[in-house]
Amino acid sequence: MYDLFVIGAGPGGYEAAARAGKLGKKVALAEKQYMGGVCLNVGCIPTKTYLRSAKLMTDCREASAFAIDVSAPRLDLPALAARKDRVVGTLVKGVETLLKRSGVEVIRGHARLTSRNTVEVEGQPCQAANILIATGSRPAVPPVPGIDSASVVDSSSVFALKQIPGKLAIIGGGYIGLEFASFFAAAGSEVVVFEMLPQIASGCDRDIADRLHRELRRQGIAIRTSVKVTAIEKNVLHFTEAGGEKGRFEADSILNATGRQPVVEDLGLERAGVDFDRKGVRTSDRGKTNVPGVWACGDCTGRRLLAHAATREGIVAVNNMFGREDRLRYETIPSVIYTHPEVASVGWTEQELEAKGIPFKKSQVPMAYSGRFMIDNPQGTGLAKVLVGARYGEILGVHVLGDSSSEFIVAAAAMMEMELCASDVAGVVFPHPTVSEAMKEAILRAAE
Repeated sequence: MYDLFVIGAGPGGYEAAARAGKLGKKVALAEKQYMGGVCLNVGCIPTKTYLRSAKLMTDCREASAFAIDVSAPRLDLPALAARKDRVVGTLVKGVETLLKRSGVEVIRGHARLTSRNTVEVEGQPCQAANILIATGSRPAVPPVPGIDSASVVDSSSVFALKQIPGKLAIIGGGYIGLEFASFFAAAGSEVVVFEMLPQIASGCDRDIADRLHRELRRQGIAIRTSVKVTAIEKNVLHFTEAGGEKGRFEADSILNATGRQPVVEDLGLERAGVDFDRKGVRTSDRGKTNVPGVWACGDCTGRRLLAHAATREGIVAVNNMFGREDRLRYETIPSVIYTHPEVASVGWTEQELEAKGIPFKKSQVPMAYSGRFMIDNPQGTGLAKVLVGARYGEILGVHVLGDSSSEFIVAAAAMMEMELCASDVAGVVFPHPTVSEAMKEAILRAAE
């Protein structure tokens, strides 16, 4: 009998298993494909590896602004893919080492529940006092005729491309589509993004999304919003504009970046009585499902499809199942879009606060307020936007457009987690010169 059986070795699953193992519990983890999950193997890490090279390409092209003469850069895609594989391989070994040191038994194969305390892996039953479902997500497939054409790739199979496409159509203007748009545009592709909604980066504060839209267009990325893709014929994408006008775009490759879908099929959830639907396994902020002893974390819950959210959800579930009271505050989980420039956010957007009827004050500070930002981004633009409660000045949301924002948004998340008011931040010393000083200035102005 295991104290915990984890299904899925992504960031939520392997971190939770390791945590329980370090507590002295008997733990098993089943994984049928990727040790480290989608994020490590075909998601977060490979994408950011590619984006790092894209940023270097852009830096080379703009090197004259730094008084450096650089000849025209050329991207070697096979060499970049090899580098990505080395990075992934090293990190996968790190995950395997972590699990081994934590005393976690790793079982290879497809796992499914046969009861509330039994998991079957390739026909072998395993008893467990607690079961943690951490099966992640997969690329969503919209009901578009021809979406299975040979010219269409998704966020996983795109890494198998052998050359940079001359023309690339991207279906979806969310974080996945925009990050790949940044990479391929920097690598030399003619990129067109087709987004069904009137705004790219759905879920972002509108001021930030609008400024990002303008910056990406300045970089040569064509973005068409309020457009519905109706069909794909070989390498031709057909679409309809908001006004009903029909159009077509011929591309060398088409990237389906319409989001991700929780993996909940063929897991025996119905048999165990777990409450779920295609949007994910329903859980509390403590990781509990409706079935005692069955827990869930990560993308399979459909709550926050982010690797760091999955990790925290897994730790919260383990803490609660073994007697330590814990809960997750979803409003303090930061998110990042790794475009150039980056977008980093935590908390509520202005539109969400308006919809909830919560009185608030806001402040906006251009990133040019920061000397370090001006040094690093001679042609860059950006914005730090802060939302605070109208009465007490509690920090409700922080949204930043500007490179390096991914590295300091955690400070805003910590402020919110500790329930600081904007006026409290006056006593926090930020190092100078740093890009984060623009965020601090926006917070202090919101306190006025």
